[in-house]
Amino acid sequence: MRFLHLLVIGALVFAAAYVYRIKMESTARVERVLKLRAEIREQRDAIAVLRSEWAKLDAPLRLQGLSERHLPLKPLNANQYDQLKNLPERPPSFVRPGERDPIGAMLNTIDAAAEAPSTTGSVSSQEDKE
Repeated sequence: MRFLHLLVIGALVFAAAYVYRIKMESTARVERVLKLRAEIREQRDAIAVLRSEWAKLDAPLRLQGLSERHLPLKPLNANQYDQLKNLPERPPSFVRPGERDPIGAMLNTIDAAAEAPSTTGSVSSQEDKE
């Protein structure tokens, strides 16, 4: 009978220690969750402050004032536009006559690849049907 009593007392001590350990772990996790929530709240507050600062800096009236103060821009007049005949000559072509245009060739290759039918694994090709 004494052995059974010692075994039950040992099991009770083990169970009490296990419950205490679970309680301490849950308390630590609750503290960590509360700490993370506080950090999230701080970050959201910081984001709100940054958004308000951005809205202030991005205000159209403020930008208009800065552009008038720091840029030497003047309003356009209709007589500031010139005629097409006064444009400078077209710059020389970098492709010699008779040579293939490299950029045009690339564009043609891209167009040809886009127009080519593509088969996927889910659709059988004509060769598989024959």
